[in-house]
Amino acid sequence: MKKNVGSIDRAARITAGILILGTGIAFQSWWGLVGVVPLATAFVRWCPAYTLIGIKTCRKCTEGEEGVDCTVAS
Repeated sequence: MKKNVGSIDRAARITAGILILGTGIAFQSWWGLVGVVPLATAFVRWCPAYTLIGIKTCRKCTEGEEGVDCTVAS
């Protein structure tokens, strides 16, 4: 797998994931577990939906900079 989540996108996913989890806890709702999805994709730096659509927000991987490892450990 190649990385397709960039640093700004990653920060937004972490923020959204924490907010969703926090809201779920505050309202005592299982829907808060939806926040695990953006957190997981942020930490793995790979989004399956982006792969299907063909989007890459990782600038270094898109531009093909030398010395950058754009693979995600499996």
